[in-house]
Amino acid sequence: MSSLIYLSPVEIGEEVTWIEKAKADPNNFEPLYNRYFEPVFRFVYQRMDSKDATADVVSQVFLKALTNIRKFQPRGLPFFAWLCRIAISETANYYTRSRKFRVLNIESSGLTEMAENFEMEISEELHQAIAEAQTKLEDQDLLLVEMRYFEGRPFREIGEILNITENNAKVKLYRVLDKVKKLVNLENA
Repeated sequence: MSSLIYLSPVEIGEEVTWIEKAKADPNNFEPLYNRYFEPVFRFVYQRMDSKDATADVVSQVFLKALTNIRKFQPRGLPFFAWLCRIAISETANYYTRSRKFRVLNIESSGLTEMAENFEMEISEELHQAIAEAQTKLEDQDLLLVEMRYFEGRPFREIGEILNITENNAKVKLYRVLDKVKKLVNLENA
């Protein structure tokens, strides 16, 4: 997965200029919207069951970003990570309002990588057990698993999106993997 979190120095300078212009006049938000609409859409769609619902959530993400752009302080945090945090919040709001169950888009390659971490034989039954165990995870735990195994995000990026250190992202993910492993072992017992 290519990342928009790590921009070249020229792109960073360009982005800072866009942010400052948007802070001065919201009519100047368009370049930020154009750069990040598609990646934010993909980020949200990974957690949704329809493109229409995704479009609704993404519109809320950019509305909130536009109305709160003056509050954005980079402090080493990429703008895309800030948008992802808004997207996480808006996705949770969507599921709360709609009273639907959260969607988990599972990719086989991600499940295979998780199984390898458990040092277990990879089988269809193990894949099913891991998928079922994930339905029992807290939202924040599930988010870590999704970003690492189903989106292929590096720990540094996960940390920036969740506003935690890279090391903390690793520690939290390995704790979640321990929970999943216990759930898988209980279900396979």
